[in-house]
Amino acid sequence: MSLFIASLNSGSNGNCYYIGNHREAVLIDAGISCRETERRMKRAGLSMQKVKAVFISHEHTDHIRGLEVLSRRYQLPVYITSGTLSNSRLKLQPALVREFSENENVHIGSIRVLPFSKSHDAADPHSFVLESEGATVGVFTDIGYACPRVAHHFSGCHAAFLEANYDEHMLENGRYPAYLKKRIRSQLGHLSNDQALELFSRYRPVFMSHLLLSHLSAENNDPRLVHDLFAAHAGNTRIAVASRYEEGPVFHISAKASQRKAGARAVQTSLF
Repeated sequence: MSLFIASLNSGSNGNCYYIGNHREAVLIDAGISCRETERRMKRAGLSMQKVKAVFISHEHTDHIRGLEVLSRRYQLPVYITSGTLSNSRLKLQPALVREFSENENVHIGSIRVLPFSKSHDAADPHSFVLESEGATVGVFTDIGYACPRVAHHFSGCHAAFLEANYDEHMLENGRYPAYLKKRIRSQLGHLSNDQALELFSRYRPVFMSHLLLSHLSAENNDPRLVHDLFAAHAGNTRIAVASRYEEGPVFHISAKASQRKAGARAVQTSLF
C-alpha cells in the first residue's frame, strides 16, 4: 500500500518526476536529457527497468527536452494529448504514442493515472493524480491559479508536487520585463508562493504526509524562504523543496491508516 516518489529535476531548466510502486513506475514529463535522467535515477537508487511509461503535461521545452531519446532507447510508451503532440514538434515512434483524455483513467500495471486539464499557456495542458493500492500522489505544476479541479484533487492526496514558482516581492523588484511579469502572474502563468500556500492551507487533507514544493524560479524565489514559509503551516506534513540542479530524495508514501497522521518516513532525509 505505497508509492515511491522523487523529483529528478524541477524548474524552467527541466522537469521530470518519478512515481512508482514495487513493481512498476511512470515518469511525469521528460525535460532533462536521457543520459541525465539515467544518471540521476541511478544515484537515487531507482531502476529504469521499472519505468513503463512517460506522461506529458504540455509541450513546453522544459517538459519534453529528453523525451524522444528516452522513449526510443527504452521503448517507452508516451501518453500525450493530440493537441500537445501537434504543438510539440516531437518526432516520436508512432507505435509508442498513446493518447489520453481528460478525466479518463489510464492503468499502468497497478498504477492508475488520472489526467485533468489545468490553466497554463499551452495547447492542451494537464495535471495528473496517480494512485496505487490506496496511496495517492498529485503533480500540480505549471498552473496559473488553483482552480476548483486542482483544489478537489489536492484534497485527496497523501503527497503532492505543488508549484511555488515565485515570491511576489522578488518578482516585482527583479529584472524581468513588465510583459514577462504579467505573463507569470496571469491565470495562464505560474503559482506564487502565497497562492500555493493558500491552496495548501485550505485544502490540505489531514493525511497528507509529504509536500514537494516544485518548479521554483531561479530568479524570483529562494528555496529556504519558501520552505520556511510552508513549514510554519505544515502540521504533520513534511515539506521538501524540489531542486532545479539535482535529483531529490526518494520518499515512501503510504496510505496505511496508522501513518496518515504522522506521515511516512523518507528513504533519504536531505531537503536541499
